[in-house]
Amino acid sequence: MSTPQQYEIADITVTGTQYLDKSLLLSLSGLNVGDKVVFPGGDQFAKALQSLWSQRLFAGASINVTKIEDGKIWLEIDLVEMPRIGSFAFKGIKKSEADEISGKAGLRKGNVLSEGVKQNVIGVVHKYYADKGFGNATVRVDQRIDSGAVNSAIIVFTIDKGNKTRINNINIVDNYNIADNKLKKRMKGTKEMTRITLHPDNEVIYKDSIPKESNFWQTYGYLQPTRALEQLDPYFRFKLFSSAKFNEGKYIEDKGKLIAYYNKNGYRDALIVKDTTYKSASKNLNIDIQVSEGKKYYFGDITWKGNVRYNDSTLTKILGIKKGDIYNLELLEKRLGKQMSQEGGDITSYYMDYGYLFFQIDPVETAIHGDTIDYEIRLREGPQATIKEVRIAGNEKTNEHVIRRELRTIPGEKFSRQDLIRSNREIANLGFFNPEKIGMNPVPNVQDGTVDIDYTVEEKANDQLELSAGWGGYIGLTGTLGVTFNNFSLRNIFKKETWDPLPSGDGQKLSIRVSSNGKAYRSYNFSFTEPWLGGKKRNMLSVSFYSSYQNPYAYNDYYKQLYNDTTTSPNGSFRVLGASVALGKQLKWPDDYFSLQYSLNYQQYRLKNYNYFGIPGFANGTANNINLKLTLARSSVDQQIFPRSGSNFMLSAQFTPPYSLLNPDKDYKAEPIADQFKLIEYQKYRFNAEWYVPLSKPMGSDNKTFVLKVAAKFGYIGRYNNRTTLSPFGRFELGGDGLSNFAIYDRDIISQRGYPVYYTSNPSVNPESGQPVGYEGFTVFNKYVMELRYPFSLNPSSTIFGLAFVEAANGYRDIQDYNPFRLRRSAGLGMRFYLPMFGLLGFDYGIGFDRIQPGQGLKNAAKFTFMLGFEPE
Repeated sequence: MSTPQQYEIADITVTGTQYLDKSLLLSLSGLNVGDKVVFPGGDQFAKALQSLWSQRLFAGASINVTKIEDGKIWLEIDLVEMPRIGSFAFKGIKKSEADEISGKAGLRKGNVLSEGVKQNVIGVVHKYYADKGFGNATVRVDQRIDSGAVNSAIIVFTIDKGNKTRINNINIVDNYNIADNKLKKRMKGTKEMTRITLHPDNEVIYKDSIPKESNFWQTYGYLQPTRALEQLDPYFRFKLFSSAKFNEGKYIEDKGKLIAYYNKNGYRDALIVKDTTYKSASKNLNIDIQVSEGKKYYFGDITWKGNVRYNDSTLTKILGIKKGDIYNLELLEKRLGKQMSQEGGDITSYYMDYGYLFFQIDPVETAIHGDTIDYEIRLREGPQATIKEVRIAGNEKTNEHVIRRELRTIPGEKFSRQDLIRSNREIANLGFFNPEKIGMNPVPNVQDGTVDIDYTVEEKANDQLELSAGWGGYIGLTGTLGVTFNNFSLRNIFKKETWDPLPSGDGQKLSIRVSSNGKAYRSYNFSFTEPWLGGKKRNMLSVSFYSSYQNPYAYNDYYKQLYNDTTTSPNGSFRVLGASVALGKQLKWPDDYFSLQYSLNYQQYRLKNYNYFGIPGFANGTANNINLKLTLARSSVDQQIFPRSGSNFMLSAQFTPPYSLLNPDKDYKAEPIADQFKLIEYQKYRFNAEWYVPLSKPMGSDNKTFVLKVAAKFGYIGRYNNRTTLSPFGRFELGGDGLSNFAIYDRDIISQRGYPVYYTSNPSVNPESGQPVGYEGFTVFNKYVMELRYPFSLNPSSTIFGLAFVEAANGYRDIQDYNPFRLRRSAGLGMRFYLPMFGLLGFDYGIGFDRIQPGQGLKNAAKFTFMLGFEPE
């Protein structure tokens, strides 16, 4: 054996490579011309080979000495590259599945084809199909040389999914205190197949294991599988929609839930001793789970240590756990606030609401007496934190002051968890940002006892466009053009650089709408709202102007031509001109969810040969409506489009001047009716109440949850005295979709799903006008609604939720006729689609139970209701 000597590398050549850069390979080897190496026996060569092998690019690698002379050494690095993927294919599965698998595995043409790449694909295939319930999928890999390219290979993955691996039985043993069905109910991702008991043999089979095309069902005398559901065992009703497929990940998660359920019921020592999965005779899975329950524990004495802000009795009352209650660690940690939630009501929340951001709480078991556990709750209150800086990021369009003025977390004030949550709500209710992406991150500064708060927002489109158009010979131009800018900026209107397409960012609202139905109807609407008049307080200013024209005889001549009618057509019209100015302010008492709004309104109605109301003597004339409206409202909903918690209340009173009271001796009813309505007088009251209650905790990262909405509404319009006639303006319409054109008469349109407008179960006639009461408008109404809602998408670009509803409502001719229990009832289903550009798109399918006629079923009792632009009342 030669004696090791030191040599200087004179030259290095790289051979065997076809795709890789040689200079890069030299760099990876760590060997360079001029380096000193020891040969034989030096470790530089071994390290170089190890570095090259670690790249997983080579099937072979060696370093050869080609020449030694005058203390110098010449080296050759000989490499055998792994083949590249010339093409790959999947057999036995759909193209969509193949595309998904190749994407998950990162399989690309031209990539190095190593054994690791093959094993990775096989692993992805097994996991992909296991998640879909195919636990027995097999993969065969075939590889051959690609003759069309150098060192290239064609690889084919042949996949056999096999049959779905379903769960036959879940057998839980040694559970003496909690029944099988209660434990299995916790395992939501691991369910047994549906059991069905078939007549006449009472043979228990599994519906899922019998193909639909099988003759099995006909053998037992059933024409189709669903007929076999007439006799069921107790499990069936709970597992009708269960797929019963086995998923390893969900199974592991469900075992944890099973033990958590034991812990929740006082069995703190419960554990799974062992569990086994094995094939049944039908090649499906059986699961055996053996549990050890241990004894049932109870809470003993609970003492407090380290508390200064609150005394022991106050903390014990907030905790709500007494000596002798069943031991439940999950409940204890929830009441202590170990995991902060927006609901509050726990110990940590009480401290956080008063600035104790550095607060810490630890429950410590101090003694166990048989089945009783004593606790000492140790608190470290720390100092009250003061807010130092408030930073806002993500607002690309909205000016920062618009967000900042909504915040309750003000620099220099004490930190409050409740103020943080309230700030989140206020930002969400602006409507300019994705409510699911609002971030709030308190950053404590322990050194000086302060906290910085970082808010992050994500802008969403919320301007709306309404556009439709048509042309019809005699009718003329029909359609609607409406735009609403919800984040308008009046102060930037002369700055061209801010127009996109109009100046925006100051949170103002500008709405313009023009609508036409040819010669028959035209309307123009304009409104502007400044939510923070003066910029320092939440004082709202709103102004609006509108004008409309309606000609009921517009198409008479057209129809007469069709039917060769030579009679003279009447000529008439109804015009409305209106304006409104409103001022509103946020109140501090009873709490700052309240607001008060004053609005001064004027409407002028001009009738020309227009006898729509059927009131004798009121086909011509001008009526003026000057009124003051006061609205007291309280809103605590968490967001606008899909509220999950909170409530809305609204109480309004609307008054015209009491002209008749100022002229007590005047006999108004002796005057022509048109003169009586020159100055309209009435008093009008409205009350609305809505509650939103989440029925479960938000599920998943998208915060989806069932929400119950409950609402009650009431309205009344009346005279100041009986010497006057109540005008047809300002009354209530009930029924239909709430989008009726009868709003032109300044009527409140109250929708009721399942019923047309004017439907009434007790038709009556107003003796003053001779018209049906529903047609003339109601003076009293009430309405009750209950909806169960669930969101399918909370994406701000397309918020979608479904609902099931029941509601009851009715309208009444006058207060003497009012009966809050004489209601027309309906129920049904609906969908809502909120699109940023168009607002609300929705429909309901309602069944009016009071419209059902004997022997006709639901034929004439069901009605579709469509919504566009806004949610009707």
